[in-house]
Formats: sequence, structure tokens, C-alpha cells
Amino acid sequence: MPAKSKAQQKAAGAALAAKRGEAKKSDLKGASKEMEKSMSESQLEDFASTKHKGKPEHVAHH
Repeated sequence: MPAKSKAQQKAAGAALAAKRGEAKKSDLKGASKEMEKSMSESQLEDFASTKHKGKPEHVAHH
């Protein structure tokens, strides 16, 4: 499942780094903290590898 915004993509990248031990889990905040807990490494890779082109900075909440 691709990321829907640049912010979502950045959060996934941060969560992925923490899951791999490349960053401290204690440094995660908000969405990236939740993503690290609830998503697998492969799911995070899918989100983090989404192309930037045409993506909004943020997605409006419903």
C-alpha cells in the first residue's frame, strides 16, 4: 500500500529506521511511533518507497 502523502512517507521512513535499529525508538513521535508498533518492516518499506511526485504534503483527515 503506497503512502498517500509526503508526511506519511517520512513517518514510515522514520519508523522503518527505528525498526531496523538505525534510529532510536525513543526519538519517534506521533504517526511514526504508531507505525513502528503496528506495521511490519515490509509494510513500512512499501510506504517509505512511494514516489514523491504528485503527492500532497499532508492528507486531510475525515
